Amino acid sequence: MAFILSWLTANAGTIFVCALLLAMVAGLILVLIRDKKRGKSCCGGCSGCAMQGACNQSKSPSHKDNSAKK
Repeated sequence: MAFILSWLTANAGTIFVCALLLAMVAGLILVLIRDKKRGKSCCGGCSGCAMQGACNQSKSPSHKDNSAKK
């Protein structure tokens, strides 16, 4: 038990930094998933994009309703 406590105290800074980085990465992943579900794009727009005609456009709610009726 004493070995574990001494190891934890000796590596407290490293453990803290790793936990902080892990929390940041998890937060970024959650934000990206939430934005993807909301239909947000990571780019600023299609004007000037090399993949302008090939990327998936976010669909409006009315477009989704019309496609469901067909």
